[in-house]
Amino acid sequence: RRECRIPAGPLSGRCRLAVRQVVPAGLHRAGGVAGVVPSSGGKRRGYVPASNARPDRDGADYGRRVILSGRRSARRVFALALVLWLAALGRDGFDRWIDATDLPALASAQSVEVLDRNGTLLRPYTVADGRWRLAVSLDAVDPGYVAMLVRYEDKRFWEHPGVDLWAMGRAFGQGLRYGRLVSGGSTLTMQVARLLEDSGTGRWQGKLRQVRVALALERVLSKEQILTLYLNHAPFGGNIEGVRAASFAWFGKPPNRLTPAEAALLVAIPQSPGNRRPDRDPVAAQTARDRVLHRMEGQGILNAETVQAALTEPSPNSRRDFPMLAPHLADRARLEAPLQARHVLTLGAGLQVRLEQLAAEVVVSHGDRLQIAIMVADHRTGEVL
Repeated sequence: RRECRIPAGPLSGRCRLAVRQVVPAGLHRAGGVAGVVPSSGGKRRGYVPASNARPDRDGADYGRRVILSGRRSARRVFALALVLWLAALGRDGFDRWIDATDLPALASAQSVEVLDRNGTLLRPYTVADGRWRLAVSLDAVDPGYVAMLVRYEDKRFWEHPGVDLWAMGRAFGQGLRYGRLVSGGSTLTMQVARLLEDSGTGRWQGKLRQVRVALALERVLSKEQILTLYLNHAPFGGNIEGVRAASFAWFGKPPNRLTPAEAALLVAIPQSPGNRRPDRDPVAAQTARDRVLHRMEGQGILNAETVQAALTEPSPNSRRDFPMLAPHLADRARLEAPLQARHVLTLGAGLQVRLEQLAAEVVVSHGDRLQIAIMVADHRTGEVL
């Protein structure tokens, strides 16, 4: 109810009254100020009735809204906590799955080598299956080749955990768009996994296995060790494996100093070793080499002048023979220590080449009737040179 107290005494005409309202609990205060009080019975006293009073429904609705909002917030917090818990549980399970990976053997058979006193290769031997696989360390390979390899094959190699999700997504999208394989999503680590197990890439089960092995390799090996495995196992056509064997086969020298054109060719061949063999299809090999050079220019690895000079460099069109110096002494050293991977002799490769040429010149005019042997020794130390 509303009460208005009107002061005693006569009121003339119409006046606006200041009203003090007493509002019982559960009712809203009436809005506005007191209205005009008409005169009554000549004494101008009157009673102003309450108006617009209604139950406090808005207050109750507000309370209900607060309660409902609190419940919704609690549900959101619970849902978020549940998602985080499930994510952590999934991550733990994924980690256990990776840690339980049965890794392939990381050590493989390497060619036995016979070296001269300075470490120059005199004669290598193939491994049991007839492949040339000459061991090489990362620091024994031209840094320019390593930079080109990483940039061309796997530019995020030093950052990703073994699998490049961005590259795989790009390859998948391009495949859907063009209906064919445009670019691969395999990282260098995934390629190492495939090379170690000699598995194919055409089936999704093989690709999944490569992903798992790649993630596991990244947890037990450093990036440098993974890159070294690639340098020792990458295919370069025929029975040639590893960049050191390839450098001897295609250029006749070790890979510690390569020209940009040579490095580009060694980057290109492993992508399709059967189709880019310089001795079988030199045009395809050179085309692939030039493509690598142009991309390296576009990505700032090589400048335009270097690329133009490299494009004019002849590409090999035949395979070179591996060194075969002092073959009899090399065989003898290997027989005396059959479990030894490297045999270092006191011979000098340069002097050995000249002596063998001299012997051949002497024998050539006598045919099979003459055999010749030359021994050169250091009279101060007695070492056979």
